[in-house]
Amino acid sequence: MKSCDCKILIGTSGYSYPEWVDAGFYKQNTKASQMLSLYSQKFSITELNYTWYQMPKSQSIERMQKQAPQDFSFTAKLTRTLTHEIDHEQWKKNVAKFKEGISPLMETKQLIAILLQFPKSFERIAKNRFYLASLLDELDGLPLAVEFRNAFWACDKVFSEFIKRQISLVIVDEPNISGLFPRLDVITNPNLFYIRFHGRNAKGWNSGNMQLQFDYDYKDEEIDEWVTFIEQIKDKSKKGVIFFNNHVRGQAPKNAQNLKEKLFDKQLVEKWNVQ
Repeated sequence: MKSCDCKILIGTSGYSYPEWVDAGFYKQNTKASQMLSLYSQKFSITELNYTWYQMPKSQSIERMQKQAPQDFSFTAKLTRTLTHEIDHEQWKKNVAKFKEGISPLMETKQLIAILLQFPKSFERIAKNRFYLASLLDELDGLPLAVEFRNAFWACDKVFSEFIKRQISLVIVDEPNISGLFPRLDVITNPNLFYIRFHGRNAKGWNSGNMQLQFDYDYKDEEIDEWVTFIEQIKDKSKKGVIFFNNHVRGQAPKNAQNLKEKLFDKQLVEKWNVQ
């Protein structure tokens, strides 16, 4: 196996979950304000989920940065008013607000990527294609990763455009449901590959209940599949980020740690610089 300089960062989608105390990831009586500091002792990166629910503010980001080491990294999910509840009259102003809000992470070079996650209802039709192209133009110059839920976006024209723009197409692990975006080994950005684990709870996926949708505990053999998959793609990018979004009952940090340990067991640390 040839050596490569790919650096792989593994973490979870979000870190502030009260149920992780009950699951044992955080000690009893841990406050929300203490969680990032404790989380950063075990992982070197997190995907900020709260930035999807509300527009980030630079002051809040700066307070958060103080809770983690300077070499800790982040990705940030684009706010829902730009992906799910699009205001076609205000979206450019919302982009400006988002960029201002996350600017502290850009200044310290702790921001690995902005995640644009679109719902299954975001179909590949002319109106949406035009909006996506305009949104990417407005975010030009920032590190971007795009996750689709609708399978019709899985086509060569989309891949070619992402390659041209050096935007990461997010690789997903999710239930095998008709119409959902498939798991692909397509790498569109030589600087970064981006993987998200959502779990394979097909029954809970369309329930409308996030506790059911993301309630899944990956089996050892399923993690092993991904170790093999990562071996196959690691030479295609300079860096890779991997996040577990199956946060229910503390399954995400447990599965993320399992993946890290399996990569260590493969004795690929020196080659991959896995963190």
